[in-house]
Amino acid sequence: MMQAICDSAPDPDADQPRLCPLQAALANRPNVESYDQFSRVALSLFRFIGAAYATGASDCWEAAYRFADEAPGIADSPLLVARAAALVRILRSGRPCELCLMPPSCKRLSKDEAELMRLLAIARSKQPGELESVVSQFVGNENEIATTRAVNALAIC
Repeated sequence: MMQAICDSAPDPDADQPRLCPLQAALANRPNVESYDQFSRVALSLFRFIGAAYATGASDCWEAAYRFADEAPGIADSPLLVARAAALVRILRSGRPCELCLMPPSCKRLSKDEAELMRLLAIARSKQPGELESVVSQFVGNENEIATTRAVNALAIC
């Protein structure tokens, strides 16, 4: 039954088959490769840190530090991990729902991860005022100042 629903069905208005809703949604999600090296490192750190919080396993923290140590172009990897962890911690405490982070090996991004990458890109582009507006939409007014500071600190790492 599910297979029949997700199989491609011909679209009478087009020559190409139509994707099922799940496939269409996944096709529209951002992909890890669409980001620069620094953003990919930050995303991986968010994911390792998220896994550490989800599982309580210290191996996830060690993986985050090891990954940052091995990433090219990172001058102070412990500081980068600390700033990524600070941002994840702030977001976990100030949102009404859990922060959705995918496993480190996943090529697609969750909605929350896409928003984190957007926040980081805006902070790195140094567009005054825009970051606060986007942060406000993402976290609400509760942790807006702390989140903005954490994103800015991560962006200059």
